Amino acid sequence: MSGIGPVEPDGDTRPLDPPPVPPRPRGGPRARMSRRRRRTTAAAFLAVAVLATGTLLHLTRPSPSPTPSPSPSPEPSPEARFPSQTTSFRYLYMQVSETKTTSPEFEFTIQALTESDAPVTVLSISQPYAGLRLTSRPETPLRVKGDGSRKIAVTVHVTECGKVPRNAGLPFLDVTLRNTHAKEAHSYILGARYARDLSTALEVACGNDFQ
Repeated sequence: MSGIGPVEPDGDTRPLDPPPVPPRPRGGPRARMSRRRRRTTAAAFLAVAVLATGTLLHLTRPSPSPTPSPSPSPEPSPEARFPSQTTSFRYLYMQVSETKTTSPEFEFTIQALTESDAPVTVLSISQPYAGLRLTSRPETPLRVKGDGSRKIAVTVHVTECGKVPRNAGLPFLDVTLRNTHAKEAHSYILGARYARDLSTALEVACGNDFQ
């Protein structure tokens, strides 16, 4: 028989199976959109719940009590003030004797004044120079009535000229006072006129015997 007939498949010449189709995602696009919508809705509900809880806590928390404003301090009564706050001293004049004595001395007069109803007692009057000693007339302790004044004559006894400065500068008196509230030591400067008069009196009393 002549001619070419159909070729029979032989061996591995048969056609290959088609490639497998990848599985389709479950649910498709609609299912994915539904899951995304559910997550968004849940997050929105959670945010609303947190906001509502915070608002409730803010509304129900106790309000802080207002801070009271400090009340002004009352003015102390005259009986509660220190004696130096109500007492002052004023220098009036000085008397210097030109007569030389074995123990030179001179005298000056001051005035004690009180500026309250409470009386003040002057317990002592002194000064810082070692070569001088003071006595007073009337003698201490002496009383100054409330809202009043009293003159005090102070005698300066020069005990050692070598311990007295030639220039007194701005000398002061050391005065111990007492009222119904307290006992207090205080120093009073009597001014430039007192310093000038004191320097003159010391020069007359001591001459060239200063330190």
